Amino acid sequence: IRQASLHTGSTTGGMAVPKGSAHIMKNVTVKELKKQCLELKKKVIHMIYVAQSGHPGGSLSAADFVTAAYFSEMNIDPKNPRWADRDRFVLSKGHVCPIQYAALATLGYFPESELETLRKENSILQGHPSMNKCPGIDISTGSLGQGLACGVGMGIMAKRDKKDYRVFVVVGDGECQEGEIWEAAQTANKYHLDNLIVFVDNNNLQLDGITDEVMPNIDLGKKFEAFGFETYEIDGNDMQQIVDTFERIRMTKNGKPKCIFGHTVKGNGISFMENECGWHGVAPNEEQYAQAMKELDAQLAELA
Repeated sequence: IRQASLHTGSTTGGMAVPKGSAHIMKNVTVKELKKQCLELKKKVIHMIYVAQSGHPGGSLSAADFVTAAYFSEMNIDPKNPRWADRDRFVLSKGHVCPIQYAALATLGYFPESELETLRKENSILQGHPSMNKCPGIDISTGSLGQGLACGVGMGIMAKRDKKDYRVFVVVGDGECQEGEIWEAAQTANKYHLDNLIVFVDNNNLQLDGITDEVMPNIDLGKKFEAFGFETYEIDGNDMQQIVDTFERIRMTKNGKPKCIFGHTVKGNGISFMENECGWHGVAPNEEQYAQAMKELDAQLAELA
């Protein structure tokens, strides 16, 4: 397993793009990404508070990776959500869709006012992402364990069609208890899907408790490595490490699918939610909402 090696560069750019790559470098600083991540977290908390329903804990633990992917790494066009050559994003742990919805709204896939309709009847923003309702959703997810297989299928299609787009998949450590995850992983190895990037949101909590107590995963990073993935073990809530890892992956064309094994904190950024299993799928009350927004605003002020 490759450990993250940090550099001191302030932007996500600065490295040459491999010949033939469709990736477009985006001149955005790590500081700007941190600010954007906090803004997305505020939108997550707000929409779940308004809906009085949703999953804040996992949305917050995955927020840094989602921010880095959408705002610095992926080739996408909000004006043309079905652009054939776009990078794909699969949120296998579909219940944390508030963080994806926040990113899509900010990028202009749909009006931000839609965030107020989370989980309402006829809303485009259902409790799990629907590709038939929401612009920017590449595959409907929610049944845990299935998303990676969908991402592998997309990666195979890109290879067979000789396309340069990449597939980004977010899986939870809890759903890695599902056998389908590992069937998909060995398939990714068989077809040499170096266009596939899997982020494991390893926050060690799931609906029923501590992941290692519910069903131990042992070492997920080494598991993915054993299945043929080139694996990078990082702090999944450290924006600099995520950006650095993307740069290293972008320069590596060795036929191996990629796994970013990210150690994360459930409820990251909000003191009373951090590492608390009870915040898996609970909406904050008025007092908790005010406290959460105050803490996120304070973190934004520190970055000003």
